[in-house]
Amino acid sequence: MFDLEYKDRLVRYGDLIPCKTAFIDAHTPGSNKKENFTIIGAGVSENPDQHIHISIPHGFNIGAAGQPPNCCNSLHSHKTAEVFIVLFGRWRFFWGINGDAGEVILEKGDIFNIPTGIFRGFENIGHSYGMLMAILGGDDAGGGVIWAPQVLLNAKKHGLILSETGKIYDTKIGQTLPKNEKMMPILSKNQLSIYPELKTTDVTPYYVARYLDLYSLSKSGIVSVIGKNGVIIDKPGFEVKFISEACSHNSNKLYNKDTVLMPVEGCWKFKVDTFELILNPGDTLSVPKNTKFKLVCTKPYLSSIYHIIPTNDPAGPTLKRKHK
Repeated sequence: MFDLEYKDRLVRYGDLIPCKTAFIDAHTPGSNKKENFTIIGAGVSENPDQHIHISIPHGFNIGAAGQPPNCCNSLHSHKTAEVFIVLFGRWRFFWGINGDAGEVILEKGDIFNIPTGIFRGFENIGHSYGMLMAILGGDDAGGGVIWAPQVLLNAKKHGLILSETGKIYDTKIGQTLPKNEKMMPILSKNQLSIYPELKTTDVTPYYVARYLDLYSLSKSGIVSVIGKNGVIIDKPGFEVKFISEACSHNSNKLYNKDTVLMPVEGCWKFKVDTFELILNPGDTLSVPKNTKFKLVCTKPYLSSIYHIIPTNDPAGPTLKRKHK
C-alpha cells in the first residue's frame, strides 16, 4: 500500500519532465539538444517555465541533465557544490576558461564533486542518450550560473540574451530586454583571473570516485563517498553515501533531516512500518526526517543506491584539501 505522505516525494524516472530551453546556450549549435530536469528545488534553470517536481527544501537541490551523443553543456561555474552521478552513458567533463585545462571521462555510477571556482562543461561522448544526476549545494543552488564569456557571446549570435537577474529573452520570437533590466555583464579579464586553471592531476585523484571501486569498498559497509572522512573529502552542506546489496542491512539509521535516495543499478525495496515501494534506477525518493526504513535489494550483484544526507555545514566553496 502506498503512503500518501510519499505521493509528492517520489519522482519516477519515466515521469521526469524536461525543459529544452533551460539555459542561455539552448540555441547554440552543439548544445541545443540537451534536456534539463529539476527534481528537488528550483535548481539554476534560467527559464521560469522549468517544471519543479519536488519543492520541499532539503538544503540542496537535485537535478539531472539528459543529452544525446555529441551534445555539450557549455562552460560555467558555481559558487556551491556541483556533484554529478552518471546514471548511464559515457561522459567527458572538461574545465578551464577555455575548457582545455583538464578533463576526465566517467561512466555509470561514477561520481564527480567538481571543485567550485572553475569553469566546467560536459559532453556525452557515448553512442546513445545519456543521463547525469546532479546535486547542487544550498537551497538556492548557489544563486545561479556564472557563464564563461564566449558562452554569452555565442548565445547572443543565436538570438538569446540573459538579463542581469538571470532570465532568458529570445529575440528570435520578438522578446526584448525590459527597460528596467540590464544584460548579464561579461566577465572582464581581471574577473577571469581569479578562476584557476587546474590540471587533471589536481582534480581527478581528489574529486572523482569510481563506481566499481565504491562497490568493492561497500563489501565492508556503507561507504562515505563525500564527507569530512569520505573517499572525497569535503563538507558542502551534505554527505553522499554509497549502499550496495552487501551492506544495505545497515541502512536503517534515523536522520533528523529529510534525506534522498537515488538508485543507480538494481531494484530496491524501500520498507517502512506502514508500506513499501520499489525504487528503480533513475528514481528519486525524498525520505521524511525521523523515518526508520529498510532497503532490500531484489536483484543480486552490482546493485547500488546513493543516499544524500543534509549536514549542518554551510553550502559554500569546495574544500581545498587532499586525501590523507
